[in-house]
Amino acid sequence: MTGHGGGIEAAWYRGDAWLWALRPLELLFRLVSALRRALYRRNLLSTYRAPLPVVVVGNITVGGTGKTPVVIALVEALHARGITAGVVSRGYGATAGEFPHVLTADSDASQCGDEPLLIYRRTATPCVVDPIRARAASTLLERFTVDLLISDDGLQHYALQRDLEIAVVDNVRRLGNGFCLPAGPLREPATRLQSVDHVLYRGSADPEQGVSYKPGAWVNVASGEERGVGAFADADAVCAMAGIGQPQQFFALLQDLGIAFQSRVFADHHAYTRADFAGLESQTILMTEKDAVKCGALAGPDAWYLRIDALLPDKVVDAVAALVHAR
Repeated sequence: MTGHGGGIEAAWYRGDAWLWALRPLELLFRLVSALRRALYRRNLLSTYRAPLPVVVVGNITVGGTGKTPVVIALVEALHARGITAGVVSRGYGATAGEFPHVLTADSDASQCGDEPLLIYRRTATPCVVDPIRARAASTLLERFTVDLLISDDGLQHYALQRDLEIAVVDNVRRLGNGFCLPAGPLREPATRLQSVDHVLYRGSADPEQGVSYKPGAWVNVASGEERGVGAFADADAVCAMAGIGQPQQFFALLQDLGIAFQSRVFADHHAYTRADFAGLESQTILMTEKDAVKCGALAGPDAWYLRIDALLPDKVVDAVAALVHAR
């Protein structure tokens, strides 16, 4: 198994005592972060105000908290109410092409990043990526007719003004040791959660703040064929691959489904190559949907991803929809 997930990140969530040695650097980080936010608040740094409501879905921790499934679920829930949302994203992991990049059926992860590509393929909603999110927003509004904008991540991107903020927190790991970078996993102090409009806890069953996840089907990476979630419970020679923020959550789900497997773990946003699949020709390969958007031409005919749907509290969807109805 390819190792990943140890080092300082694991120490943040274990609460290792040696991290106290980094507290002076954390204090400096806090001061710079607070100064930066204050400059935006006082309009001393320029910001962009979109002519439509803007909703930011983000977090205050480093690493995966399940923001992208929340964005997908929100886009789909709004669409069911007749509301079209456009999505803007930084495009983390994009290594080729130019920005802003307007996603199309021909886009690949090297141009736009794996998470925006996943959002676009799942929802078919207008998506634009650009490290300068204000430019992504203005480009999207020039090209498409939408009712509001959703920023995938960007809670700390204060150059883009927003009307509603949603912070996603992992219900198990929470905020780790509670320290900011580099002594802990926080991008901003924990008190930042007090100023957002909604805090959602991934994996919680709380009807007001919880986000639960429902496996939908196994989908063949190459052909799109679908099978039930129990299809591989009795399969032999299964390799489960994951290049996401918290791969153990995916593996735990496979165990809950009764699947026996060998695992391969890669870094979050890993750029897959054919070498990653060497020696797996006779095995069934199972992966996440985020990984699958990068593996269509690589994984072979017996590779499958698990489509998972996030279930949001109704009050969150109601609050976002109200922004549109209030215009």
